[in-house]
Amino acid sequence: MQKAGLLGHCVPAWKSVRMMTSSRMTRRDLLANKVSLSLSTHRIGFAIARRLAQDGAHVVVNSWKQQNVDQAVATLQGEGLSVTGTGCHVGKIEDPEWLVATAVKLHGGIDILVSNAAVSPVFGSLMDITKEVWDKLCKDKEKEERMKEILLGEPEDCAGIVSFLRSEDASYITGETVVVGGGTPSRL
Repeated sequence: MQKAGLLGHCVPAWKSVRMMTSSRMTRRDLLANKVSLSLSTHRIGFAIARRLAQDGAHVVVNSWKQQNVDQAVATLQGEGLSVTGTGCHVGKIEDPEWLVATAVKLHGGIDILVSNAAVSPVFGSLMDITKEVWDKLCKDKEKEERMKEILLGEPEDCAGIVSFLRSEDASYITGETVVVGGGTPSRL
């Protein structure tokens, strides 16, 4: 009886603290005063940049093409979001170092780093893949069969989990790999 009383007393206290923290915050407050460095101006990286900015972070977007940076910044600022951007080619050793130094100088630090640079033999639509590229991606028949069943998601499908992982509600989650795959196997 005494043991149950102690446990019963602890659980409501924990729930009330967590619920109070979450219920008082608006989505816009989740990442207030945080600076996010998002390594993309298109697709998944852009969706993540938009979501983090909607959640209150100041976002620094970048791309190796300055025109892509300008377009992304204009779009997000047009939505009333706090964003700046700069050109950076992450494939050049000096550019990422300069990018981080610039973000730190302008904003005092980086709280969230979204490393969205990807290397792939596929450029453009998945539906336009050549046989040579497909063969490189799918080195055996089993992989090829599994690829036929994959449902393609949208960039915004990744943005929510990134925002959540940077919120106070995820403060006890450490060192995990989160698969955003819509139920498809995470390994090809």
